[in-house]
Amino acid sequence: MQKLRPFTALLFNGSMLLLSLLWLLPLWLMLVFASHDDAALYQTPLPWLPGGELLNNLSVLQERAPFFTSLANSALLSSAYTVVGLLVSAMAGYAFARFRFAGQKLTFSLVMFTLTIPLSAVLIPQYLLIARDLGLANNRFGVLLPYMANALGVFFMRQIFLSLPQEVLDAARMDGAGEWQAFWRVALPMVKPGLAALGILLFLSAWTDYLWPMLVLSDDNMMTAPVAIGRLVNGFRVHWGGVMAGVLVMTLPFVLLFLFLQRQIVAGMTAGAVK
Repeated sequence: MQKLRPFTALLFNGSMLLLSLLWLLPLWLMLVFASHDDAALYQTPLPWLPGGELLNNLSVLQERAPFFTSLANSALLSSAYTVVGLLVSAMAGYAFARFRFAGQKLTFSLVMFTLTIPLSAVLIPQYLLIARDLGLANNRFGVLLPYMANALGVFFMRQIFLSLPQEVLDAARMDGAGEWQAFWRVALPMVKPGLAALGILLFLSAWTDYLWPMLVLSDDNMMTAPVAIGRLVNGFRVHWGGVMAGVLVMTLPFVLLFLFLQRQIVAGMTAGAVK
C-alpha cells in the first residue's frame, strides 16, 4: 500500500490541475476577447491568444457610456452597501445567537423565509415603494435601501456568533462591560475572518448587480458599471469586445483580491461550521 501513495498523490494533483485549468478557461477567454475587435471574434477558429485592441475596446465603451464614472459609482455604492450590510447583519446575527426573547424562533424563521422569495416576485412592489411612495427614484439611497438588511448575512453571522465561547462574553460582562461593549469590543474582534468573508460577498453582490440599479437610476452620471456595459448590448448589434473589456476591468480587482486573501476568505467561510 505504501508504494501506491506517490501514484495516488500524482493522480489527485493532476486531476486538480486539470480542474483548475477548466475553471480558469473562461477568465482566459475573457482576456482574449477583450483584446480583439469584433471582426476577430466572428472568425473561425476563434483567437486563443490576446490581441492589441484592449484600449480601443475601452474607448468604445467610454464613448457609449461614461464607464469610468460608472466604475466610481459602483465602488461608492458597493462600499456603502458593504459597510451598512455588515453592521446590520452582525447586530442581528448577534441578537439571534446570544439573546432569548419572545418570538425569537418565529422572527428568525421569517428572516430565513425571505431567502425563498425570488426577486421577480417583489421587484414591482419594491420599485413602487421606492420610486413612487418614498420618492427615491434616480437616487443612490433608493438603490441601497432595499438591500441594507441581508437575510443570508444575518444567518451567516448568527452561525459564527453561536460558535463563540460564552465564557468570554460572561467575563466581559463581569468586568463591567455592557451589551454594546461586549458586542463591539469583544465579539466583533473575534469574528474578523467571518466579517471579511461576508464583506467580500456583499461587495461582490452589489458590484455585479444590474437589474435594480438600471430600474432606479436614470441619470447617466449615476449609473453603475454593469448598466454602462449593458449599453453595448442592443437589438441590432452587440459590441463584444467592449463588453468583455468592461467585464475584464470589473473582474480583475476580485481576482487579485482572492489571490492575496484566499486564506482569510477560506477561514471566514468555514468559521462557525462547528459550534
